Amino acid sequence: MTTRCKFTCQSKTLRGSGENAQVEYEFTPVTGGTPEDKSFWKWTPSGKLNFACLNPNVNFEPGKTYYLDISEAE
Repeated sequence: MTTRCKFTCQSKTLRGSGENAQVEYEFTPVTGGTPEDKSFWKWTPSGKLNFACLNPNVNFEPGKTYYLDISEAE
């Protein structure tokens, strides 16, 4: 089973420097606006996702909205 969530990137914070630098991201569920956002909000009215990433190719932008697909790991 896969669950699709729709979250907005709220912040992007650089932690450290050099090859050990991490970028920390914070996401929250969409709350309204478009009919699709309202539909997602109906089932996920609150929450938060925080994670740090070392991959320089990953670049989520604050203010942009992303789908998060969650499925069980084998």
